[in-house]
Amino acid sequence: MKVLALNSSARPGGESKTDLMLHHLVKGMREAGAKVETVNLREKNIKNCVGCFTCMTKTPGKCVLKDDMTRDLFPKWLESDLVIYATPLFHHTVNATMKTFIERTWPICEPFLVENEGRWFHPLRSKHPGVVVLSVCGFPAMSAFAGLTHYVKFLYDAQEKGMLWAEIYRPGAEFMVYRKEKQKDILDATIHAGKELVETKRVSPETLGRIEQPLTDNVSDFAKMANCWWKTCIAEGITLKKFADEDMIPRPDSVETFLLLMTMGFDPEAAGDMKATLQFEFTGRVKGSCYFSIADGTIKATEGKSEGPDLLIKTPFEVWMDIVTGKADGAEMFLEGKYEAEGNMEFLDMRKLFGL
Repeated sequence: MKVLALNSSARPGGESKTDLMLHHLVKGMREAGAKVETVNLREKNIKNCVGCFTCMTKTPGKCVLKDDMTRDLFPKWLESDLVIYATPLFHHTVNATMKTFIERTWPICEPFLVENEGRWFHPLRSKHPGVVVLSVCGFPAMSAFAGLTHYVKFLYDAQEKGMLWAEIYRPGAEFMVYRKEKQKDILDATIHAGKELVETKRVSPETLGRIEQPLTDNVSDFAKMANCWWKTCIAEGITLKKFADEDMIPRPDSVETFLLLMTMGFDPEAAGDMKATLQFEFTGRVKGSCYFSIADGTIKATEGKSEGPDLLIKTPFEVWMDIVTGKADGAEMFLEGKYEAEGNMEFLDMRKLFGL
């Protein structure tokens, strides 16, 4: 099987979640014996279709424009058994780079008008390769892809059944990297999807379910942490790339987001057989109390006060958030009297326990 994998992300590898997902899909396809060529469209010169219809009349099947599409990509596209359109979700559809590519495949059509069951289309002058659409987005729910899937099905599934092999969508992609266990399962499933495509020309519902699995049981909590993440970038005046490169931590702005962040960062392996209750009492700009109950490798976060905590920390909210985000050293702050701690001081070093 000859496969042309097209990546329309503007981000280089390492930043691009589109690239991350495509890499694993292609890995599975190659392991199953397919010959796959991956093309980063950001590196190519592809002009916009000018709507001159020359490819319909004067030079049937051949575009009048001279660029990488005409000389290289379109011939490869025609010769492929399968093309993968890998695109970040922009305004709920493919991005402009991918849209430009798709529009330039127009020469495969003839200009005539044909109707089938109420749908009008242009007949194909040659065999169209199979299609897989892969897309990622930052929104947490699959509903974000509703516009894209409508477009994809209208374009590739209505005219000729069997042309659209699969749609693979991953919501919450930016957040995925913070859920290591889930990310591993998602990427393993994406490799398996690649193998299934080569072997059966489809992706099983079970595999798609793993790829599309929720990253959290509470989408509202996901949104709160995403907003906290964005607020941190804005406050620091930094890009997402710098945030990721420096392994920064979103700065909580409330007791609620503090609880969410600490729960997300909790490492069950580091906790081991630890059994403890950690109480926080915040003063200053943000006031409130909360505690964490840790037992059997699990954590439960609760607002309010617990009875008989193993460790009680009384601190200005901003001081502890400086410690959480790495702007201040917890031990130094304690010695300087910036916060108070009572109880089992062994629990005071939380760096490994919460990935701080």
